[in-house]
Amino acid sequence: MEKKLVKKMIINCFKQYYEADSMPIGEEDLEELSGRILKKQKEEPKTDLFEVVNDVIYEFLTS
Repeated sequence: MEKKLVKKMIINCFKQYYEADSMPIGEEDLEELSGRILKKQKEEPKTDLFEVVNDVIYEFLTS
């Protein structure tokens, strides 16, 4: 998976929770979330990437 695509999906996912102009994460968090998503996708290749992104973002926001 392309890290660039995953970052774009993360940003789009955050738009569900926050206004488009205010992003609650910085570049460092974006990198960490991308890494988590790509790792989880490798561990569970049959799981839809969209689902993995949403799960990781939800975990990030609720912890």
